[in-house]
Amino acid sequence: MVRSNTQAAFENVALWHERDISHSSVERVILPDSTILLDYMLTKTTNLIETMFVYPKRMIRNLESTGGLVFSGQLLLDLVEAGVLREDAYRIVQRNAMQAWKEELNFRELIAKDPEITSRVKPETLEHAFDLNRPLRNVDKIFRRVFGE
Repeated sequence: MVRSNTQAAFENVALWHERDISHSSVERVILPDSTILLDYMLTKTTNLIETMFVYPKRMIRNLESTGGLVFSGQLLLDLVEAGVLREDAYRIVQRNAMQAWKEELNFRELIAKDPEITSRVKPETLEHAFDLNRPLRNVDKIFRRVFGE
């Protein structure tokens, strides 16, 4: 709703130099509706965050239960960076991911044995693709930026 209300507001911008009742009628609806909705959303989100339980050990177990599948996107990007065409990288990663999923195999182990990957990417690069700290490396910066701490 809020996003769609911004579209209505953007449509008003083009005719600001010719303001008439059509502009103010839209604004009389979208401004109160949007602010009330945002207040409601912030209240709900605040409550969610304040009452949320986080179990880090369980989160790690859930991530590990995928056998590395959660890192398939990063692996694809690393392959492209190593010079593999995106379409080829996608095909290679998807083939291994689907095999790991269907046969309940470890994705990371399949990748390490795939000559199409190992011939193009250094072992250190593969290790880095599956490093959980990599996608989390900027979390502290983001929190500082958001919360000013």
